Amino acid sequence: MPGKKHIRDTLSRWEKGGGKTIARTRVFDVRATRYTHPVRKTARDFYTINTYDWVNVVALTPGRRLVLVRQFRFGIDDFSIEIPGGVINPGETDPIAAGLRELREETGYEGRDARLLGSIRPNPAIMNNRCHIVLVEQCRKTGTPEWDADEEIEILISPVDKVYEWALTGKITHALVLDALLLFAPHWKKNSSA
Repeated sequence: MPGKKHIRDTLSRWEKGGGKTIARTRVFDVRATRYTHPVRKTARDFYTINTYDWVNVVALTPGRRLVLVRQFRFGIDDFSIEIPGGVINPGETDPIAAGLRELREETGYEGRDARLLGSIRPNPAIMNNRCHIVLVEQCRKTGTPEWDADEEIEILISPVDKVYEWALTGKITHALVLDALLLFAPHWKKNSSA
């Protein structure tokens, strides 16, 4: 049809060239990498954030409530309601073990029947890492939180249905938490009707 661009049936995989780290921080590195389109032969630098994998924990108590955390977030200059989670430390290879550690450190809660609900890419346009979503059931407070030097956390225990209401009404806005709730939904639906 005249005037319309042809839409190709297949996509081209850009060819990766050399790259260099242009900034290093405690949390991530910024890299510039040269990519060339194989058909158009255009080449340019693309910037990516290289960081550790993360883990987020859906922690369910025997009373069918979720363990949440509320903390100040510098990126939004405000408070955020989230699920416990954090960086998978160098040398940690099991996201479930890292999730159990993060849950204990941030909240003082521990549980059992931990399993991986899924792994997601936080922002594949510019980030190379994954966030693993771990479900831990039968969570109970067993100790005192062990926060990092910059952490100050309010622990919230809320009915699951209330948490989903907060997600739908914008009280919870953290995208990774919303992803975790999406992955948890089939489990919750199956077990809440039993």
